[in-house]
Amino acid sequence: MRLPNTWKSWAIALTLVTATVLSSCQKNNTYGRRTAGSPGKRSATTGAGFSFNADDSTRFFVAKKAEQIPGPNLKLIQGGRAVLGSQEEDVMAFRDNLERTVSISTFWMDETEMTNNDYKEFLYAMKKKVSLDSLKKLEPSEKVWRGAMTFNDVYESYYFRFPGFNFYPVAGVSWSQANAYAKWRTEYVQKIEVERQGLDSALTRSQLIERGIVIAEFRLPTESEWEYAAKAMIGTQYLDENQEYGRIYPWDGRGVRNPYDGRGKKAGKQGDFLANFKRGRGDYAGIAGDETNDGEIIPANVYDMAPNDFGLYNMAGNMNEWVYDVYRPLSFQDTDDLNPLRKDGVYDEKNTYGTSLLNDSIRVYKGGSWRDVAYWLAPGTRRFMHQDSSTNHIGFRCAMVSIGARGK
Repeated sequence: MRLPNTWKSWAIALTLVTATVLSSCQKNNTYGRRTAGSPGKRSATTGAGFSFNADDSTRFFVAKKAEQIPGPNLKLIQGGRAVLGSQEEDVMAFRDNLERTVSISTFWMDETEMTNNDYKEFLYAMKKKVSLDSLKKLEPSEKVWRGAMTFNDVYESYYFRFPGFNFYPVAGVSWSQANAYAKWRTEYVQKIEVERQGLDSALTRSQLIERGIVIAEFRLPTESEWEYAAKAMIGTQYLDENQEYGRIYPWDGRGVRNPYDGRGKKAGKQGDFLANFKRGRGDYAGIAGDETNDGEIIPANVYDMAPNDFGLYNMAGNMNEWVYDVYRPLSFQDTDDLNPLRKDGVYDEKNTYGTSLLNDSIRVYKGGSWRDVAYWLAPGTRRFMHQDSSTNHIGFRCAMVSIGARGK
């Protein structure tokens, strides 16, 4: 059936009007991609205008803050899939860290172990806030250097207090003291940031979070975070998701010396030791005058050895490091495969073992130290100690969750 020309004209006109109206509606009600840094001027679901003034209580406030304010001394550790676990021969027959695939979220970690100078700053600040008795409980134990059959007692007087050791890793700090330091550091760095931005010091932490100017909590890293950051497999990455090889230590190769000659993948002198550790019975540093020795009989300056591929120093050797996890032999099979963490003995209760050595106050430490042989330098190895105990070979570094991102 053929329509008259007038009808055709009316049909065409109606079609054009409909298209125009729909286009107009679509144009008016589509606001484009929103991100935390670019939220638009009004709500995409109600059309109401936003307020970008945090002090304006008459309208809905939206903060234009997309990126986290990281704390000082932190390196970003990009998360991903990884194979964690002991990749060395289990000479101790612990069988407590078998290999398994997990995923770790992106986080931040201190590039160095906490130093004597860092801990002195903490004690100086706490002196104004706590009693003398409480302050003494926070001080590192200098008695950890004593020995019935050794002349290391000299370090009891000098290691923590003498300025020449300021940037050596703090020793004699328990897991509980390390957590106290992390809590103070969070509060202190947040206070400095509030003052830097000229904000009201009466703002609560919830208000700081809502305004996007909060400093996330400093804390001890989880065991899985620490192990992931230590291996730094990002340095073996090529062609999408392929990795060239595994790693026993936080560096390339099967040994503890630098395999590169400075002209290839890594800088540095070929043959140099890559960690401060005990080479064998009675051998803490090698003979005098040899430039390729690790050069230190006790802990060394936290920057002395080359960093790994995440930019972290001494993730093997120098000092063992506390992590957050409670120790259990079966954590590798009990914990989740996303951001694994053992907070307590659930699924692996202490009564299972019939010993007082395992309870929820026993914490993991990792990394190997100046007084450990090379076996303990492998990130997959793990040991444990009571959270209120301390030694001259365990220190710590802090971590921080990653929140927000550019363009998200």
